[in-house]
Amino acid sequence: MRYVIFIVVIFFFGTIKAQNTNLAPSEPVTDKYFGTSITDRYRNLEDLQDSKVLGWMKSQSDYTNATLAKIPNRNYYIEKRLDLDKRQGYSVSDLKISDNNKYFYLKKNADEKTSKVYCRNGFDGKEELLYDPYNAGHNYVVTLISPSWDGRKLAISLAEKGKEISEILVMEVATRSIYPQVITQTIPGSVGGIKWLEDNSGFFYIYYPVVDITSHLFGKNTQSVLYKIGEDPNQRNNVFSNSITPRLDISNDVAPAILTFNSDDKYYIGILVDAEDFRKTFIISKEDLVKGKKNWKPLYDKADKVYYLRLSGDDLYFLSGDNSPNYKLCKTSVKHPDFKNPQILVPEKKDEVIKGYTINKDGIYFTTTKNGVEGKLYSLSNGKETAIALPFVSGNVSLQSRGMKFSDLWVTCSGWTNEDQRFRYNAASKTFIPENLAPVVEYPEFKDIIVEELSVKSRDGQEIPLSLIYNKNLNKNGSHPTLIDAYGAYGMSSSPFFAKSYLLWAEAGGIVAIAHVRGGGEKGKKWHLGGYKETKSNSWKDLIDCTEYLIKENYTSKDKTAIWGSSAGGITIGRAITERPDLFKAAIVEVGMTNMLRFENTPNGEGNIKEFGTSKNPDEFKNLLEMDAYQHIKKGEKYPATLITGGINDNRVIVWQPAKFAAKLMADNGATTPVLLKIDYEGGHGNNIPVAQRYSGLSDIFAFAFWQLGHPDYQPKEIMKN
Repeated sequence: MRYVIFIVVIFFFGTIKAQNTNLAPSEPVTDKYFGTSITDRYRNLEDLQDSKVLGWMKSQSDYTNATLAKIPNRNYYIEKRLDLDKRQGYSVSDLKISDNNKYFYLKKNADEKTSKVYCRNGFDGKEELLYDPYNAGHNYVVTLISPSWDGRKLAISLAEKGKEISEILVMEVATRSIYPQVITQTIPGSVGGIKWLEDNSGFFYIYYPVVDITSHLFGKNTQSVLYKIGEDPNQRNNVFSNSITPRLDISNDVAPAILTFNSDDKYYIGILVDAEDFRKTFIISKEDLVKGKKNWKPLYDKADKVYYLRLSGDDLYFLSGDNSPNYKLCKTSVKHPDFKNPQILVPEKKDEVIKGYTINKDGIYFTTTKNGVEGKLYSLSNGKETAIALPFVSGNVSLQSRGMKFSDLWVTCSGWTNEDQRFRYNAASKTFIPENLAPVVEYPEFKDIIVEELSVKSRDGQEIPLSLIYNKNLNKNGSHPTLIDAYGAYGMSSSPFFAKSYLLWAEAGGIVAIAHVRGGGEKGKKWHLGGYKETKSNSWKDLIDCTEYLIKENYTSKDKTAIWGSSAGGITIGRAITERPDLFKAAIVEVGMTNMLRFENTPNGEGNIKEFGTSKNPDEFKNLLEMDAYQHIKKGEKYPATLITGGINDNRVIVWQPAKFAAKLMADNGATTPVLLKIDYEGGHGNNIPVAQRYSGLSDIFAFAFWQLGHPDYQPKEIMKN
């Protein structure tokens, strides 16, 4: 064992030596914020047109790939995932059901690079291939499908190389013919979607005037556009934006989206999409908007704390966060809306957060979660609330219906170790009928893997939910490689799903921990606000508390612990290792937000001010500086081994954010631990890429973490020859 450790140290030394001879070019800039001077040593890396910057990023990525290539079993994960895919045969996603019960969905066979578009008449109908996105010279991925209400037309959104900027094609379903007009400069897979007119003659989408993700104008002054099928898409009919309705005072950093719920609704809802749950919203009659009128009227403001709005006739249903951090289900009238004193259909529950609901002909169905990991289902009919026993214990429950005109209700149940299963619920017989669109297969290799849901008391007395996934025969002796996943932002919960990535880690002898830190939504709005702006430090301190608990209880040890986070999870991971570098052996920061003092200067930054703050405000400047991992790197401090990734086409977290963090960590790290930077030149934020490409990235993360945590199958044995 000592010989193996000696070999790894030599390998580490070679890594750090190579990095020291190829440090990033540094052109420091000093800014003064409210009397405080902050030096930014790598401000020049923000210039993505600079050949020196691009050259350094490319050389580091090449070096990282060469380093990872020396790790035995580097391809273990991707090979296993592709093998599991073959066993299942195919997967199905993005199911949409039209008013005439026509099913539209994406399906990917195990041997295919990406998903194709299919349809069938009802669940039992014959499957028909509609569209194959493969195009010689392009690696297109279907990011969204949207059928017209009558199922005769289908809008298909396409993107490539991890980009979110997409183009939309329109198909006549009966003939499979594609209209020659192509809509560009939109992101329907992420913002706004595609919303069809009642007569199926066209749809609304959000138009982006600037699509260069390096421009400070990217994402600004967007417009909701009405497109009529067959017309010139360049003649945009702007129906909802600040430029045509300046009296609405729509800021340039929000996306004005139009919502539709049922084909026969009388109104359109206009909502200003930003990083917050509670949004400023407007309303207009369908008849007026289609006739070209722009007489939008205010419906509610952020202060009304309305969330998850649904329209049915003249009734508005919604979740209210007003004095209800776990939400209550409410109803009011379009003609006389009152969001402060609505009709309360389901009061707030003490220990359960209302997560979602749907309305069908028979009544209202809603779901709740406890600690973000225990899902429940209820019905509400004639004012009576009834708990519905699920087919099996589920960590997460989601609902789908066809609206008020139909009795159809589908319930999808999932968990960390339970494959997602879809059921049709029969209200009369109170039974669940399986209607899975993809095969449900057995995975005997995972039969001994269990889930343990814990609650860890934080340093300030809060109970932090902690999910553990491991082999039931594992002995708690502190020797098991442990990978802790954490996020904690935007009120988003780390909800249970059939996590094959976690299960494969556990199958290899490790422990996976999901730390449900503050900033997420596992315990309702209070949990979100507990890791928000001035309280953001709770996100990484909760992670530290969970790590110390696992070490204290002998699940793992400092030398066997790696932490992993992506996107806004980069704040949590970055600050955890800069605050407690002694506590972790390794860290993975995937497309992470790591330089928060400069984040509002990114294309996606202005819209995130509401979540994190602005450096133009003296108090919020202090908050941003506190959550800035880049600015907390100390010269000579010994940091854990770190793998940092970025996507060249990432419009959410611009690639210079992880690049700057890596550059400073390489230069200042006082330990002989590797700091690896890997830029994906065929990807963006991790979505809109072929599945094998995503598996490859996860395979690198697994190999790096297992290597650093001492797993014997991942040690670079070829170094013995030197």
